Amino acid sequence: MKMHFCIPVSQQRPDALGGRYVLYSVYLDGFLFCKVRYSQLHRWNEQLRRVFGNCLPPFPPKYYLAMTASMADERRDQLEQYLQNVTMDPNMLRSDVFVDFLKLVQLDTFSITTKKASLDIFLPDGRSIKVEILTSDTAERVLEVVSRKIGLCQELLGYFGLFLIRSYKEGKLSVIKKLVDFELPYVSLCSSEVENFQVGLRKWYLDPSLDSRLMDCRAAVDLIYMQAIQDIEKEWAKPTEVQRQKLEALQKEDNQTKFLELSQEVWHYGYVQLDPCTCDYPEPGCGTVLSVGNNEISCCITLPDNQTQDVIFQMNRVKCWQVTFLGTLLDTDGPQQTLNQNLELRFQYSEDSHWQWFVIYTKQAFLLSSCLKKMISEKMVKQAAENPEMIEVPEQGKSKKHHSQQSQKDYSSFLPRKSKIKTAEVDCGLGTIKEEGL
Repeated sequence: MKMHFCIPVSQQRPDALGGRYVLYSVYLDGFLFCKVRYSQLHRWNEQLRRVFGNCLPPFPPKYYLAMTASMADERRDQLEQYLQNVTMDPNMLRSDVFVDFLKLVQLDTFSITTKKASLDIFLPDGRSIKVEILTSDTAERVLEVVSRKIGLCQELLGYFGLFLIRSYKEGKLSVIKKLVDFELPYVSLCSSEVENFQVGLRKWYLDPSLDSRLMDCRAAVDLIYMQAIQDIEKEWAKPTEVQRQKLEALQKEDNQTKFLELSQEVWHYGYVQLDPCTCDYPEPGCGTVLSVGNNEISCCITLPDNQTQDVIFQMNRVKCWQVTFLGTLLDTDGPQQTLNQNLELRFQYSEDSHWQWFVIYTKQAFLLSSCLKKMISEKMVKQAAENPEMIEVPEQGKSKKHHSQQSQKDYSSFLPRKSKIKTAEVDCGLGTIKEEGL
């Protein structure tokens, strides 16, 4: 699937010859990822083309005359689409020419040189592990270093990820975003404008039954056991009183296996819970707490009379969703580092044979979108294993082919370009996945 790349703002800068050039501010998952010139991206595209040939998406053409405002906006749109599309090929994502360029522009943007550094990686129980890395090490590389230090089996790395997490004095924490493989954790941490940021190691799957695949690795069991305890303590997972008593007894016995088996029965176990936000259901302005996992979006909505209502949206009835930025960005000396204000995620949902839009206003809209994509990809893998004749799983670098008994119409973007970051649009009916925008 496409990544959450967007270029919502650009600045004109003077060059050494007295002319001017455009510097594009590229955001990934709502955070400033890098600032880059068209000429840099053009050279990168040529390097990629020498390796991958004509399978690359189209790159916006050069202009040899001065660009008009409309031409500049068109180029920005085209570069945005290029970045979103070029990340769809898994072979390209792992290539040196792809990763090395993105490492370089991240370092250059934040004026960080490649050098040795120490980085604290926080575990779910609050302890941290100090690892020695290079400032230019990617999240994928840092995860490998951490896994060797704690004895985590290398073949299980795909079930875990590094996250930017914000901690609070009262013990509360927020998962802000998952670091993608080619992001530089050291740079992301140093460049953040948010206080009390840390890099945390957490499991990265939303189907609780996948715990069973990790039970033969002691380090993996330790990690998911720590996270289960933390999620219950933070009230992300919500056991009944009887379940809580049994879990506390198993925790005292340090019986991790039985503890995790019982956790499977706990409401919202293995879900990601977002910070309190607002939604438009059943009426605009209602407060809600979202928990995402196990192929559903679970909402605890506070009604105008302060009563609460639990509403569950099943992912197999979600047609598409869109992430929209409702504010404006500075384009003078430099844009803001994050897009976490005035964000909304809206999804189209089938209820009583009618499609309706449900809107959530949350600064964690990109994390929510990543979770929805993760649930879809896990469901596709499971469907492919159960019904290989129905869904053809593509080889790396090839397009996906999905066979479905039902087709659904793609929904186009609904807000003008000037007020939105390119919107995610994912059709997830009966295994069919289409993305336009992100």
